[in-house]
Amino acid sequence: MKIDFHVHITPPEISGNVSRYAGNEPYFARLAENPKNRFASAEEVIRELDAAGFDQAVVFGFGFRDLGLCRLVNDYVIAKVREFPKRLIGYMAIPPKHPEAEREIDRCYRAGLRGAGEIFPAGQDFRIDEAEDTRVFAEACIERNLPVLIHANEPVGHYYPGKTDTPLHSLERFIEQYPDLTVILAHWGGGLLFYELMPEMREKCRKVYYDTAASVFLYDAKIYRTLCALGLGEKILFGSDFPLIPISRYLKDLDASGVSEEAKTRILGGNGNTLLLPLSYNR
Repeated sequence: MKIDFHVHITPPEISGNVSRYAGNEPYFARLAENPKNRFASAEEVIRELDAAGFDQAVVFGFGFRDLGLCRLVNDYVIAKVREFPKRLIGYMAIPPKHPEAEREIDRCYRAGLRGAGEIFPAGQDFRIDEAEDTRVFAEACIERNLPVLIHANEPVGHYYPGKTDTPLHSLERFIEQYPDLTVILAHWGGGLLFYELMPEMREKCRKVYYDTAASVFLYDAKIYRTLCALGLGEKILFGSDFPLIPISRYLKDLDASGVSEEAKTRILGGNGNTLLLPLSYNR
């Protein structure tokens, strides 16, 4: 079973009228107006999975600041997961500090969505290291056994649209505050994973996974072998960030990385299946 853990899908009413929705959403506008940006329907995702030989994808809409827009994309995800139940696993878009966040979490959970994210601390204007902004959201996810996918980016290197200022110590603080929460840090966790060489960080991050989204733009292919050598191979989730990048780009990197076939199997789906299995009994 091969699983892409990081795929964006967008309702046609948004992708067909971007300017209407970008006006009050600065972070969405920054990404949507980038000439390299693309939007994908659920049907396009299914075609991409078929072309790449993948079985399933974790899909989610954009994490807006406005709860109404989050409901709009969540409704689309719910409908498409029901249409393609064997191919798509749905996550919910939630603005964490919104007073109605828990109600939307419960609605989406009851509709069959199995995680929350991708959330954007800077883009959704909340402080991820402040319990005042995250407690209700995080505790609602813990109660329902929902993993949370968080946008992270490296604090050094080149700029790109979507690169925001979320310090690694802020992510550490969030993880520390909610030790029972399963966390998936996108984009290799912005480099936080390298600090798992510190025993105290390895303990704090025992329920933290890292996805590979945008890896081909950020790191040399040797990152896969490096992380496996550090004993973190079981925490890597394959994520393509489709439609920004096709799955095939990653498969070339993974083949060039020098990792074993066993490690490839874990990265491409084994780890994802391990994470998803307990959730299948909680629906």
